[in-house]
Amino acid sequence: MPRILGAIVLIVLLLGGGAYLWLQRERPAPLLAPPPAQETPLPDTAAAPPPIAYPMPAPQTPQALPDLDASDPALRSGLGEFVDAQTLAERIIFEEFVRRVVATIDNLPRQKVNLRQLPVKTVPGPFLTATDEQGIRLRPDNSVRYAAYMRAVETVDAQKLVALYVRFYPLFQQAYVDLGYPKGYFNDRLIEVIDHLLDTPQLQAPVRLVQPKVMYQYADPELEARSAGQKALMRIGNANAATIKAKLREIRAELLRVAPAKAPS
Repeated sequence: MPRILGAIVLIVLLLGGGAYLWLQRERPAPLLAPPPAQETPLPDTAAAPPPIAYPMPAPQTPQALPDLDASDPALRSGLGEFVDAQTLAERIIFEEFVRRVVATIDNLPRQKVNLRQLPVKTVPGPFLTATDEQGIRLRPDNSVRYAAYMRAVETVDAQKLVALYVRFYPLFQQAYVDLGYPKGYFNDRLIEVIDHLLDTPQLQAPVRLVQPKVMYQYADPELEARSAGQKALMRIGNANAATIKAKLREIRAELLRVAPAKAPS
């Protein structure tokens, strides 16, 4: 479920973005459209920008960065220093990678994620369900499908991941501005999204589902009303979700070490 793995963004991505798509794997469905404009209003360009809560430090060894639209090879090379080549080749989409990461992270707390923008590939195999006298339920062994992804998540070095993120942060910030946030600060949004994902509840078995059309939904309206990112984490199983949350906490702690919260003025 979690396509989270690789870069700070990847871990969150993998986590949320990829997870969302993997959940829908059993039956093909139309790609989701981007969130409606009113759901993500553009900031008022006349208003003062909000204060930055988690300012990113300048890299200790400044170096020229590639242009955003030509940055895929550099990011691939950077991730290749601590993510194995097979994972890079089989799991990650290096095509407008930074833009995909930024868009996916921004959308995880929403009801819908634009599947065309995900930076990771789908997990193989069908989404496993069973039917009994009470209806459709999620099969406990569905969580086994994500074993390889969980191993990848566990091996990610949070310190190296955040160091790479800091190094390329200007590109992530530019992509966030281009996404429609001229006065927004991407690192603040990233930490906000991590906190949102960490708030995902554990589910008690059996997890009941309904299938009103093509896609499965949670039978519990309160669960179905949660964000795309949280629903993805819930469906991968409590143990897998705990693995992802543990890595997100590591990443969050490292982020706060390099970009401590700024005291309100």
